[in-house]
Parts: sequence; C-alpha cells; structure tokens
Amino acid sequence: MEFSSLVLMEKDKETGFMVKELGSYEVSEGAENISKMFYDGEKVNVYFDTNKDVEDWEYSAIFDLFNEEEFVESGYNIEQVDSEYNPTWLVKFDYDEEHSVVAEKLNKLCALISTSISKVIVDIEGKEEEYRED
Repeated sequence: MEFSSLVLMEKDKETGFMVKELGSYEVSEGAENISKMFYDGEKVNVYFDTNKDVEDWEYSAIFDLFNEEEFVESGYNIEQVDSEYNPTWLVKFDYDEEHSVVAEKLNKLCALISTSISKVIVDIEGKEEEYRED
C-alpha cells in the first residue's frame, strides 16, 4: 500500500483514547512501514516494522543487524519493541507546534526507515544457518 500522508493524533495518557488531530503530513517512501503514530503529550511516538511477515530466524537476524545508531545520530530516540509478531521499533521525537518542523522530521524519519529496512533485508540474506534454531 502506498501512503501519501500520515495523521498525527494526540493520545490521552489516562484513557488511552485519541483526543484530537494535531496535523496531517505529506510523507515519502518509508511511511508504509509505520504501523501507528501518536503524540503522548511529551513526544511523538512512531512505531514501524518490516511491513511483511518474517520467519523466526529472520526476526532475530533483523534485530541483530538493524542499524539503530543511524536513528540516534539523526536525533531520534529508538528502541526495539519485542512484543510484536514482526520486528518493530518505537521512535520518539519532540513535537513542535510548527507544522513544517514536524513534517521535516517525519519525512527524514520515513527516508531513514526506508533505507534501513531495505538494507537489513539485504544484510540477512545467506544468514539463515547462523540464526536458525534447531
């Protein structure tokens, strides 16, 4: 599925309900990997994954070989989310009232997601023996 925009909603910390729309942002390639996004009152939370089901060995290999450092160097906080079926990460960054600032951060993030996921999928090729548990 091809995405052209993402909508950022504010999530109430106490109820967990989405309470209002903060903005709609045109985005680039990589947005198809975003599974959910919201503002929690402190940070924008963006969850992304491989956008495809992976085998057990691929799950471990992807987490091992994924370059989270690129996200940190670009100013994002990133952590693995191991409670999901497929490799998933949570990226957090500061919200800004200025629409263009958030749009720039989201587009930079989408590009980073796209290149990082593509790279790790190539990097795990041929590593099945190394990661397969017998």
